[in-house]
Amino acid sequence: MIRDFLAGGCSFTYGSELSDDNKGKTDSKKTWAYGLFKHCQPTGNFICSAVPGTGNSGIARRVFNAVSQNNNIDMVVVMWTFTSRYDWAMPRHKVLEDTRWVSISPWDTTMTNEERHKALSGSEGQQEVWKRRSSLLAETGVRPFAEAIYRHAANEYHEVYQSWKSIIWLQNILEKKKIPFMFTLADNSLFYNEMKQHKDQDKFMNALYNEIDFTKWFSFGERMMGFNQWALLNDYERGTTHPLDESHDDAVKLMLPVFKKITGEKL
Repeated sequence: MIRDFLAGGCSFTYGSELSDDNKGKTDSKKTWAYGLFKHCQPTGNFICSAVPGTGNSGIARRVFNAVSQNNNIDMVVVMWTFTSRYDWAMPRHKVLEDTRWVSISPWDTTMTNEERHKALSGSEGQQEVWKRRSSLLAETGVRPFAEAIYRHAANEYHEVYQSWKSIIWLQNILEKKKIPFMFTLADNSLFYNEMKQHKDQDKFMNALYNEIDFTKWFSFGERMMGFNQWALLNDYERGTTHPLDESHDDAVKLMLPVFKKITGEKL
């Protein structure tokens, strides 16, 4: 019997642009994660620690915080995100997330948010979310910091290393706490693009990769396809940058066999 059910991730788990999107103010109940929660028929609550725009270290940190504070969590699902996002502890940026942490991405740099986002068609709600974030980046001084990181320090090797390290860290925490979990991915960049360059040609990265327990993973296709690429490949309706309700509904159907195996439910 599952009591509380925890979902971690970015906007693909939070449910940005789905039909019950409240302009980013509350998490959606139309997501793949909530669909798995309903299937469990749990006795407790659905808890969403996902935050739009966060990076993989931020995802791991929030899931860890949740399971550390709640002994009733009996199942965790996580959709890991783009490797190019960074999370930093910076006390003067408390306004961004009501914590010491801030997430940055390439979208926060060079070309202004207004220009880039206006070039995308999509929901008014998503445009409003971006506008609010743009104002916060300017007010808190995060934008020049992001510019410096992506101009002088960011690189694929570091991003993949940080992401894999976050995955292994959270995997080990959940195993230690004996909490069942299922991991999946929003974007191919987590494994697909960097596999040959970083794993197959680097002994250290190969060893790190081998620490990941892929028996607890769901992939949307061969070579660890991400949810976003799967939705694009199958022509699901999209908002500005996110696949919409039908893709989440169908994702649940695909995930269920793996999910049932992990939870011990008979197929």
